[in-house]
Amino acid sequence: MPQMTDPANFLAFDLGAESGRAVLGRLDGRRLSVHEVRRFPNTPVSLSGHIHWNVYALFDEMKAAMREGAAAIGAKPACVGVDTWGVDFGLLARDGSLLGLPFCYRDHRNIGAMEEYFKLVPRPALYEATGIQFMPFNTLFQVYAMVRERSPQLDAAADLLFMPDLFNYLLTGKKAAEFTIATTSQILDPRTRAWIPGLFQAMGLSKKILQDIIDPGTVLGPLSDEVAVETGLCGVPVVATAGHDTAAAVAAVPAEGRNWAYISSGTWSLVGVEETAPVISPKSLESNFTNEGGIGGTIRFLKNVSGLWLVQGCRKAWAKDGPLSYEDLVGAAAGAPAFAALIDPDSPEFLNPPDMPEAVTAFCRRTGQTPPGSRAAMVRSLLESLALKYRYVIDQLRLVLGHPIEKIHVIGGGSRNDLLCRFTADATGLPVIAGPAEATAVGNILVQAMAMGRVASPAEIRAIIRESFELRTYEPADTAAWDTAYARFRGILAA
Repeated sequence: MPQMTDPANFLAFDLGAESGRAVLGRLDGRRLSVHEVRRFPNTPVSLSGHIHWNVYALFDEMKAAMREGAAAIGAKPACVGVDTWGVDFGLLARDGSLLGLPFCYRDHRNIGAMEEYFKLVPRPALYEATGIQFMPFNTLFQVYAMVRERSPQLDAAADLLFMPDLFNYLLTGKKAAEFTIATTSQILDPRTRAWIPGLFQAMGLSKKILQDIIDPGTVLGPLSDEVAVETGLCGVPVVATAGHDTAAAVAAVPAEGRNWAYISSGTWSLVGVEETAPVISPKSLESNFTNEGGIGGTIRFLKNVSGLWLVQGCRKAWAKDGPLSYEDLVGAAAGAPAFAALIDPDSPEFLNPPDMPEAVTAFCRRTGQTPPGSRAAMVRSLLESLALKYRYVIDQLRLVLGHPIEKIHVIGGGSRNDLLCRFTADATGLPVIAGPAEATAVGNILVQAMAMGRVASPAEIRAIIRESFELRTYEPADTAAWDTAYARFRGILAA
């Protein structure tokens, strides 16, 4: 397909665990500019003691954003694409209606499901089959939790749709499983790119509820008549972009050559490298790395690390005393004492505590440390601990892969956090290249552009990003102090 050079506009929906955004991207030759059309909260709802995603509220916001986006450019966008967080899903009845609001991965129903499932399929065999990091909320374990509780929703379900696929269905009426989001489920073999039916059959679930797998960049079709009427965007196609937000972000890493790692930094921190094939070995199992799909047939070999969720949780608790900005919290943290207390960001008590500062305080006391004495000190401790966990994961990557890592690209909202980027360079002893902050939306947009023939390849996507966005480089300094802190941090992890 020949490339077109006249400017084109693309509308990306980037739905995260804290908020959703609609972002317009204008591609003019090899220059991309983006601006946010609409931002809206993604507020889970509590129903009968469980946490759910309010899909209907999010979809209403998306339709409003489509109207606003068209008004902003005075024309229809070339197409629309949706990315979201991983693992969660909605269930459809035989008539196509949604069987209740999707559960949030932080819901307590998943407690113990992973360990119980290992009695059906042992942990080593499950990893050999899927190559996926073990987390208690992976789709497979969420489905098992429903089997365990004899959920009537599961009995009535005809189709399972992961979150971006669900929104694509609401937009178009088409059902499919986009590859990058499907790989987060722990139900798929990343080598064959096919579902593993035996993992469902092991728990007595035999009916086919999973969809056919499609590649990122597949054009699903136009908006449904109903959505087109509501938005005024008749005939606008929907692209199954890189539906997993991390896959979209990694597509936007402005890297060249080899021997680089990335940190997609936001509510979660995804720390990894890009490989041409899955890495499934005793070493990768021992280190609990995951193999998830990327664009262009690549594999994102990475580990999920708790990210700025920790600071978000503290901010939420402290906001009861009045509004607080992230900028103010991080600015104050820069002046707090270094290495006063360290935590393991992935300790289970930080997954969804009722009060994050209390959880941090309890962890410090349990590990024989004096808890941070101020908000600034607590935020600094959290950021230092994140940077040290990044170093730990980078060390594991080197061990598992056997090749050097010479630089780190930090992308996503966390790339704006000057203090965390500086800490990351110092902790790892590697240069950190920060940006773009809008990596997820940018990757979403440029995969759409590739689907429309406006961009030729993933390599061209990265070249466009290097030419379109300002990047900042942080060189490591004061590494000796961080080496001392790292030895202490390793002791905390081992405790």
